[in-house]
Amino acid sequence: MDSMGEIFEKRHEYAKDWKKRTGGKVLGYYEPYFPEELAYAAGILPVRIMAEHLPDDVTDRQMYGNCYVTRDMLNQFLNGRYDYIDGLVGTEGCQWMYNAYQTVINDRPDLFNHYMFVPDYVNGRTSKDLLVSEMEVLKGRLEEWTGKKITDEAIDNAIEIYNKNRALLRQIYELRRADKPVLLGSEAISYVLASQIMDKAEANELLEKKVLPELWKREPLPDRIRLILLGSETFDCNLEKLIEDCGANVVIDELDNGTGYVWNDVVWQPDRLMALSLRYLGRPHHPLKDNTWRRRPQHIFELCEDWHVDGAIIAKQIYCHPHGTDNYIVWRTLRERGIPYHFFERDTTVPIEETAERINAFLEMLKPGLVRLYGMNQPATLK
Repeated sequence: MDSMGEIFEKRHEYAKDWKKRTGGKVLGYYEPYFPEELAYAAGILPVRIMAEHLPDDVTDRQMYGNCYVTRDMLNQFLNGRYDYIDGLVGTEGCQWMYNAYQTVINDRPDLFNHYMFVPDYVNGRTSKDLLVSEMEVLKGRLEEWTGKKITDEAIDNAIEIYNKNRALLRQIYELRRADKPVLLGSEAISYVLASQIMDKAEANELLEKKVLPELWKREPLPDRIRLILLGSETFDCNLEKLIEDCGANVVIDELDNGTGYVWNDVVWQPDRLMALSLRYLGRPHHPLKDNTWRRRPQHIFELCEDWHVDGAIIAKQIYCHPHGTDNYIVWRTLRERGIPYHFFERDTTVPIEETAERINAFLEMLKPGLVRLYGMNQPATLK
């Protein structure tokens, strides 16, 4: 596996190979608030648990009412897809993700497991101190599990590697700001998702020596309708590919495991846990954490401005209550700022024909205003 896209598609094989090569432990996590640097400093491979949509005839009796994403995650464990996982960590965030974590632990009590609280009021005065205390407990549990002390030097090394990974992935996002980008959104999200299941040092080497040099040599792609993707987390590139087949391009996203994963770095300070706490509390937040001043809508608008988008696609997973309760204010912000948007709900997979028809209708609505692409008062014909 010499490409990040292939590694992402064969992520279970990659993790098994990593265990065989290194003899290390693999730790699964569900939420983006898990401080991966602590696990990495202990020689552990943190792996983001992701949905795949396997045939499911068992999870109804254990997780009825949960979103299909979390039910699929449980289904994969029950079907042995994650049999290489040595432990699981849950962090305070989406309740459905917590249910998925706890239900797997009920079925697999042999796994190392730890639940870490993350303050809901991330901007509160004492939130950073509370999260530091939670990280101290997590650090002790990881040391006990591995029999290895997590030193400041090991944390510093992990912070350096993770900050480099974020910086390299942000370069890919920056390449998409051009009027005619050199890559499509489906390619970009595959690199970001692959990085969440890879050893970050190995991901950095691929990004630095292969992916970015190849992108720098590319000719710009033809100009397309430019879209931002909002909503629930993504676990594949299928929606981006479908949008591209309709003649548009996702040039930026506001997803927990997209821009939210790479947006800000850890700023070093002598208290390493405080540095990690400030980074994770300072990242762009999903709706459950954006509950004090509602900063997310303004952040979305700034992304739209900086990446010069023509419209927004809002894709909410069915039963995703956090985004369901937050959508009204996002819609209001987009309307106030004159940004057209299309909203739809989806399962873990995308119904191709129905979704393509809806996206095409949305693009046809946009075209009369896109003078740079279609001229003034030109017929709205797909190119």
